Amino acid sequence: MRFMHLIALLGTLSIASARAGSVNIAECGASGDGKTINTRTIQHAIDSCAAAGGGTVVVPRGVFLTGTLRLRSNIRLAVEAGGVLKGSTRLEDYMSEGKLLGLLYTEDAVNVTVTGPGSIDGSGDAFMDTLHAKNIENAGTSFTRQKEHFREVAAGLGDGPVVPLRRPFQMIIFSSCRNVVVRDLLITNSPFWTVHCADCDGVLLTAVRIWCSLLVPNNDGADFTSCSNVLVSDCDIRTGDDCLVFTGYCRHFDLPGYRGLRHPSENISVTNCTLVSRSSAVRIGGFDQNPMRNYTFSNLTIHDSNRGIGIFARDEGSIENMVFTGIVIDTRLHTGDWWGNGEPIHVSALRLTKGVTLGRIANIRFRDVICTGESGIVVYGSPESVIENIAFEGLSLRVRKSPLGAVAGGNFDMRPVQDESLQLFAHDIPAIFAQDVRGLTIRDVTVAWDAVTEPFFTNGIEVHRFDGLVIEGFRGTGAPAHPGAFPVLLRDGKGYSGDVSPGRISAGNVGK
Repeated sequence: MRFMHLIALLGTLSIASARAGSVNIAECGASGDGKTINTRTIQHAIDSCAAAGGGTVVVPRGVFLTGTLRLRSNIRLAVEAGGVLKGSTRLEDYMSEGKLLGLLYTEDAVNVTVTGPGSIDGSGDAFMDTLHAKNIENAGTSFTRQKEHFREVAAGLGDGPVVPLRRPFQMIIFSSCRNVVVRDLLITNSPFWTVHCADCDGVLLTAVRIWCSLLVPNNDGADFTSCSNVLVSDCDIRTGDDCLVFTGYCRHFDLPGYRGLRHPSENISVTNCTLVSRSSAVRIGGFDQNPMRNYTFSNLTIHDSNRGIGIFARDEGSIENMVFTGIVIDTRLHTGDWWGNGEPIHVSALRLTKGVTLGRIANIRFRDVICTGESGIVVYGSPESVIENIAFEGLSLRVRKSPLGAVAGGNFDMRPVQDESLQLFAHDIPAIFAQDVRGLTIRDVTVAWDAVTEPFFTNGIEVHRFDGLVIEGFRGTGAPAHPGAFPVLLRDGKGYSGDVSPGRISAGNVGK
């Protein structure tokens, strides 16, 4: 009887607190001992607050274990200093209505906020085999320069990734929501994508630290699928997989939150962030049906990453009107099954999906960018999707010698693509390589080579199959250790103009 009386009393307290606009989950009976699963108690607090018209649900000091929680409209989840909302290590605690979800799931809601200064911990390590590294999938290594020795590790895990076990899906999901705010907190240890916004309008992600294991695959920092009017600012993101991802809807994924709506991904601004990734620090596109357009990126620092900025057209969704300014990029080669191979900037348009018209990449600008990397910049169009109006202005690139050059260097990584021979394949490495481009501008660009000695490092700038090319104010040479390298090599194009002297150009069918 006393126990039932206590439960009734706690329920009365939560309702009264909800009416006052604030609910403390500890006062509702949640235990911060780091052992008790509090899912029902915390969900009751959220639902009571929502039923009263909305307000703040407070996670106080302590470690509060929970399974999947569903946030509601007009709810602010506030994790106080010293407070930790921690995901359960039991997979069954993430099953909801027959679906496997993540820690926070919010759908069809408005005015939803998650704030700190406390932290949210996804308990990701509990869902990994941390003793073994994941093997490279798809076409494997048969087309690489090193064949079966590609990215070989003599002992241990190298750069990972470790092998994932069955795990919860996206750690924090907002699906078809409006006015979403995530700010001023630490999000860590995600078992899968960390924050995922799908079909949302009006998203603010600011002053957030997303610190996840650099060995865990698929633990993206923040993914925005077919979202509009998004501002990401003042964040510190460190993840094994991509830090920031902007895509249209993906027909190849079947994940919670996806509805296949035909919303464009548009009006995106990212500024004042530091990023570390074993894949792409910034990834745009890759599997997309819906268009992606009108993005700006400024004041970013990307370091110790596998690929800096990656832009990928693989489905019918086009990628247009994007500006990248004031960015510092430092990349290196990695071992393991991470996508990318040391490129500071990668732009490519290749088919993944059959039976659709491949989208285009157009109107992309890189200005005032400083790059250091163990591979070169890649712009890789295709005859069916020529990359249009792309410019590099005020850019410097220093190509650095890599301790992994022998096991990983001299390859391009285009995954995912339909043609297996173009997934991972051997390719010489100019400082800047471009093919199948229309309206390419390279202005006030500097290339410097450190003591790189591998023979696959070749020309300063190399462009194939172009229509309209401007090279002005270029300062650089071919790789010094390659006696046949040119500062600039042009092949099979028309409409070249610039101030590079003819003696520095090797050209076939290059016309004015």
